[in-house]
Amino acid sequence: MSPEKLAGPPQEFPGPLGGGRREATSGGAYLHTVEGIARVVRIDGDTAWFEPEQTTSCGHCASASSCGAGTSGIGTVANRITARRFALDNNANGLTVGERVVVGVAERALIRAALTAYGLPLLTALTAGGIAESAWGSDLATMAAMAGGLLGGLLLARLVARRLSARGELAPHFLRRARPGETCGGSGA
Repeated sequence: MSPEKLAGPPQEFPGPLGGGRREATSGGAYLHTVEGIARVVRIDGDTAWFEPEQTTSCGHCASASSCGAGTSGIGTVANRITARRFALDNNANGLTVGERVVVGVAERALIRAALTAYGLPLLTALTAGGIAESAWGSDLATMAAMAGGLLGGLLLARLVARRLSARGELAPHFLRRARPGETCGGSGA
């Protein structure tokens, strides 16, 4: 198939994390983004501040106070959402407070971040434990080496995450204004 046939307007598709978007690049390949709905909560000059909308399917069961879905206290949904506020440039978008928008993060960046946060520390812990087991054959030495490998992996993951963040790979990007009634699944009312 030629790149001319692949290029075109973005296509909606249901993604595993609520929604997604395929954008044609100049070479005809598709970049995938994971989308979410956010609300503009403040405008500071050319900067718009957003809060992601809560997308829980939780019915607030009897355990709501321990999981954070309750309505008050530390760890509530409101406190967690406030902590997840983020800013984007508002020069070309002309957004206003209260407006709902669709933002996206590249799927590849999310995979990279997950591998950095979880895979790297696990890999370093298992590698250090394997080396210690083959060198000394002692359970105590293996456990100590795994703990050291985990700590080293966490430090390394922090450095890699800073690099990803400095390059802007983990930052959400404005995609479009949300349609009335639109949810993360892409449906509109």
